[in-house]
Amino acid sequence: MARTNVPYSNAIINGKLADPSGTAITAGTGNGGQITGAFAEQTLLRVVATTAGNLTVKAGAYPPAIAAGQGDLVLAVAASGTTWVGPLESGRFNQADGSLIFESDQAFTVTAFKVPRH
Repeated sequence: MARTNVPYSNAIINGKLADPSGTAITAGTGNGGQITGAFAEQTLLRVVATTAGNLTVKAGAYPPAIAAGQGDLVLAVAASGTTWVGPLESGRFNQADGSLIFESDQAFTVTAFKVPRH
């Protein structure tokens, strides 16, 4: 399988956002999700799981990710719960094409929120 595109749900300054349903991602290396045209420092991921597992935010490519040598970020996700991830560092996680990539060892539902800057 391939990575699933996870679109942004844009948070609104002084406004509201209806609760988006998220995007189902498939487990396994080379699968997972990808945010194209990512803004890492403005990104929050909501990860919903039915089975416990790990979400891995993949280290970026140098350049542009000067801190990519710090490696992947692996986070435990609890069963039957919601885990929030981010904001993230573009200097560690941005890929050469400007995307963010994450993989998992379980099927999760992920929503990417873009928080606006003031």
